[in-house]
This record gives sequence, structure tokens and C-alpha cells, in this order.
Amino acid sequence: MAAYRREFARLLWQEWSPDWAFTEDEFSATATSFDNPDFVDVVVHSYRHRYGVVPGDPAYSELEDAITAQPPISVPTVVIDPGRDGLVPFVPPRTAHEGHFPALLDVRIVPAGHNVPQEAPEAFADAILQAHRSS
Repeated sequence: MAAYRREFARLLWQEWSPDWAFTEDEFSATATSFDNPDFVDVVVHSYRHRYGVVPGDPAYSELEDAITAQPPISVPTVVIDPGRDGLVPFVPPRTAHEGHFPALLDVRIVPAGHNVPQEAPEAFADAILQAHRSS
């Protein structure tokens, strides 16, 4: 990964968002962040931690415990589910979210991959505006 940061990231973008025809300019705008000296260590640790292979930073253990408990989020919520995410499996819409969001307003299935705000900016903005109008 250290030797082929951009190539690896491009491959992930393509696999996780298979219908997104991002431009070279869009990719390049993000790719500069891959040049950070700690990029590889941070990314690898993040995924290892996400899947429980390594512990997180002890300074955040209290916060991690609270997040792991998944308490209900009671504010009015619009969930945006990407319909074509190559990383996260699609789950049935409303039933998958009602337990976590008692004030669930809507579940929007957007024809996008892993990067909804860039792939479907109009649908993303519409969901935020609807949540704002409903609250």
C-alpha cells in the first residue's frame, strides 16, 4: 500500500462505487491526502480496529464503549442508504434502522456507491433539507 497508494485508492473507489464515473480532477483533489507520511499506518489501523483485530486508543475507550452500545438516536433522522455500495452490504431499508432511530423520518435509497455526497450530491442535499424542514 505504501508503494502504490494512489493506485490502491483508485481501485477501492472503483470497487466501492462501481457506477461512479469520477474524473481525474475529482480523484486528484483527494489523492494529495494520500501523501501524508502517516497515511498508510492510519488507514490500516482504522480498518483493523473497525473489524476488531487491534484495540483502539485507550484515551477514547469511554467514547468507544458508548458508541458500541448503540444507544437510540432520538433526533429526527433521515437515513441515506447507498444502493450500490461495494463495501457495505445492503440491508432492508426501514426495519434495519427503526431500532436505532426512534424518530426516523425517512430512509432514502440512493443509486450510489460508498461515497454518496460526491456521487449523488442532489439526493444527499435533499435528504438534509428534508430533515431540517421536519425538525
